[in-house]
Amino acid sequence: MRLSIRHTTHYAFAGPVMHALQRLRLTPKETQGQRIIEWQMRFENAHLELEYDDQHFNHVTLVGVNPGAREVTVTCEGVVETEDNAGVIGRHSGHLPLWSFLRQTPLTRPGARLRALLREVPGGAAGEARLDFLHALSGLIRERIAYETGRTHAATTAEEAVQHGYGVCQDHAHIFIGAARASGIPARYVSGYLMMDDRIEQEATHAWAEAHVEGLGWVGFDVSNGISPDPRYVRVATGCDYRDAAPVTGISFGGMEEVLRVDVAVAPHALSEQQQSQTGQ
Repeated sequence: MRLSIRHTTHYAFAGPVMHALQRLRLTPKETQGQRIIEWQMRFENAHLELEYDDQHFNHVTLVGVNPGAREVTVTCEGVVETEDNAGVIGRHSGHLPLWSFLRQTPLTRPGARLRALLREVPGGAAGEARLDFLHALSGLIRERIAYETGRTHAATTAEEAVQHGYGVCQDHAHIFIGAARASGIPARYVSGYLMMDDRIEQEATHAWAEAHVEGLGWVGFDVSNGISPDPRYVRVATGCDYRDAAPVTGISFGGMEEVLRVDVAVAPHALSEQQQSQTGQ
């Protein structure tokens, strides 16, 4: 499947920015089952500083905000070809050893509530039963942690989300990762895009988790939607938690208060071309 993606991030600052750097993880990965046909990034009131691949093989673009700017817009768009591998990414790669994904982070570390939830998962996490265990874990999290927007934030921990009983895709992923690691299973966070069945325009990117299963390698689990990723998913960045894979992070001096608006559109490539021809674009 070929997917057309357009992702616009707009910052409006309270005053002129003296100095700011933005770290962008907005370029899809070239991995098994995924190929970039074309991809470009454009900046308004910002400029490219450098590009590099980080320890997770995420492609990172570092941009500087032009001095005195009050608004910044970053636009990414392109076409990505995907395949259906039932969520299986395959062998481990990257600069970090597999065991590093057993280490809990402040966002994933289980407390009493998450450990109690984990004890309810049927089956065992060893050997051939590991895949069944992970699917059961994903289903239990989806059942117990309601998907509700606007009630958690980027710093909400897995334990807090379990305690509250609600969260979004980021929280579902952190809970899954924390529980998998507590069971001796390497797990990581994934940020990316998802083509929705009922709409093209979206207000945010998507997030899910991957766990390492012997014999298969990395396998994806989208807890929020109760499935393993299919051709509608585009992997952009991975990491130990959200902080490693966040689409945009940065620092600024002057004009510290900001309003952020994100617009995402994901559609089949043929449909995207048809819409552009009808509008004369």
